[in-house]
Amino acid sequence: MQLPPRFVESMQAQLGAEEAERLFAALEGEQPTSVRLHPLRGEQAELPWQAQIPWSTRGRYLTERPSFTLDPAFHAGAYYVQEASSQFVERLLPTACEGLRILDLCAAPGGKTTLYASKVGPAGLVVANEIDRKRVQVLADNVRKWGTGNVAVTCGDAAMAARMESWYDVVAVDAPCSGEGMFRKDDEARGEWSVQNVRLCAERQDEILQHAWRALRAGGTLIYSTCTFNREEDEGTLERFLEQFPEEVEAADEVAVDPAWGIVTGRVGAFQTFRFMPHRTVGEGFFAAVARKRETVANGRLPKAKRSVLGAVDKAHLAELKRWVVAPDKMRFGMAGDTCYGWYEASAEEVKRLSEQCAVIYSGVAMGQVFKGKLKPEQALAHFVGLNREAVAVAELAKEEALAYLRKQEVGCERFTEGMNLVVCAGLPLGFAKRIGGRVNNLYPNVLRILKND
Repeated sequence: MQLPPRFVESMQAQLGAEEAERLFAALEGEQPTSVRLHPLRGEQAELPWQAQIPWSTRGRYLTERPSFTLDPAFHAGAYYVQEASSQFVERLLPTACEGLRILDLCAAPGGKTTLYASKVGPAGLVVANEIDRKRVQVLADNVRKWGTGNVAVTCGDAAMAARMESWYDVVAVDAPCSGEGMFRKDDEARGEWSVQNVRLCAERQDEILQHAWRALRAGGTLIYSTCTFNREEDEGTLERFLEQFPEEVEAADEVAVDPAWGIVTGRVGAFQTFRFMPHRTVGEGFFAAVARKRETVANGRLPKAKRSVLGAVDKAHLAELKRWVVAPDKMRFGMAGDTCYGWYEASAEEVKRLSEQCAVIYSGVAMGQVFKGKLKPEQALAHFVGLNREAVAVAELAKEEALAYLRKQEVGCERFTEGMNLVVCAGLPLGFAKRIGGRVNNLYPNVLRILKND
């Protein structure tokens, strides 16, 4: 599909004829394939490596795009398939990330959420908000698979997320946009583009940024990003924002960029900006900016606590839940509905406070249900980095056996111990199965099963 004529005109005006032609040629070329490795599991993945993404600690380019669907390591959460340019947000975070509270607005499908979760560690908390009810389920699935246990997924608009006023150390807005940066890999993005849509997106971005600013504490960091090229949704959005809050924004610490990376850096008032163009950088189109909220800005008040939707667990349940994690003294356990959950002690009260004000659809690690003193584990517990593997038998499967398991097919019982088993491939967690005599009950969730045959 051809590039939209009005887009061509606007880029020629914005970049000049010569550079615009270089951009258009790049948009017709091949896109690079990249992943971001899980900090605890990534080295076990076997992929066609090419090189490290220079601005990303765990990012890697691949020589070709393999069939991720048929790679057990992908389903184990050993890596996240994430576009290289977007991994740059790692560099926009404060230097000391451990223990921070981050709001990731417009978070689906979860690439940046899982990146932030790896950076803040068990002492931190990432609140990943998504307004779309279908996309939020994909987000929650990716959070479960990443398994860090320090994320709360919420569903609602930016106004709902901002109820937790002045609560976050970092607010990251990956704004819905016209998607010009995706033109190389997505014909649908080309077909949906229009001048009117650019304007509608800019209006929506203005509104979202206002709510994001309300949620950010004084001294906190604001990160803004889009996957589009035009100035109206990028620098223009920042200019309109600064007109609203002229005395409240200050520059964040300078982010160093190697000129060899091809990133176009700039300034919009207090914001340091970064533009990724596919004819200059090895990645898709991306725009990012960072600034800070002045310490002198008055913090707002948190809303009054409401009745908690989280319940306590009894002592018998508690003993069984503690058995399944490696550091039970650093965790707190509770109930949401009929499912037992675990949260790191450092953020348990924060998740409780959040759930009183926002629609939390997932948080911490869903552990499962306790029947007659025994835990029937949830899929999420298999991926949890804090799972105690001594609490359950481990069944190691070869790749083809693992793919049969992931397709929800029957698997032979030879490798399984009687009772509950953690299913792994090359040591990487895939899910649970229960052996009952001469058969194996495959507990892999139906909604996650592989449908592709080859």
